[in-house]
Amino acid sequence: MEEQFILRVPPSVSERIERLLNESSSSSSEDASLDLSFTEDGRTGTFLIGNEKFSASLLDLPCVVESYKTYDDNVLIKTADVGQIIMVREEGDPPPEGIECKHGLTPPMRDARKRRFRREPDLNPELVQRVEKDLLNIMSGGTVENHIHGGEKVKANPAPVRKPDAIPVEAAVNNGEAERSDSDDSLEPEEN
Repeated sequence: MEEQFILRVPPSVSERIERLLNESSSSSSEDASLDLSFTEDGRTGTFLIGNEKFSASLLDLPCVVESYKTYDDNVLIKTADVGQIIMVREEGDPPPEGIECKHGLTPPMRDARKRRFRREPDLNPELVQRVEKDLLNIMSGGTVENHIHGGEKVKANPAPVRKPDAIPVEAAVNNGEAERSDSDDSLEPEEN
C-alpha cells in the first residue's frame, strides 16, 4: 500500500498549486517550490508555497477513508486507508481545537462524531476489573466469587429453577372437551 494524506488548502492556495502542477517543469517561477514541515509535536507545522508561509495542522478524521486508483477506467485498486488530514490555514484563521477534525470530508459527514457514532460509556474502573476477574475465573473452570455490594454480601445468581410442564390449553379451558365454536352449534340439529 502507498502512504497518502489529504491536504486541504484555502481556495487561493489551491489555484496556485493547480497552476504549479499544470505548468511544464521547464518554466521557473517563484511558485515552483512546495514544502511542508512539522514541529516536534508532529501536529502543527508550516506549509510553504513559493515565498509564502501558511500555518498547517495534522488532524485525525472521524472515520477512515479508502482511496482507490485505476489504470484502465474499469478496475479500481485500493491503494490506502487515509485516517488523517492536513489543514492549511490563512494567516488570520484560528487553529483547530483538539486533534480530531470535527467534520468529515463531505457534507453528509458534517459533525460526524456527534451524529453518527455512539458516545463512549462511562464505566467504573472497579466494576470493569471485577467483571474481567470473574470472566477469567469462569473461563478457567471456576465460578463467580461472592462480592460485597453496598454493605451487603451478594451471592452469585443460582441456576434458574425449571418450571413444571404446562397444562394443555384445551384441558384447562374446556375440562378436557374439544374446543367448539358458535358455528359448530348451528350445524347440529336441535333436540326437542
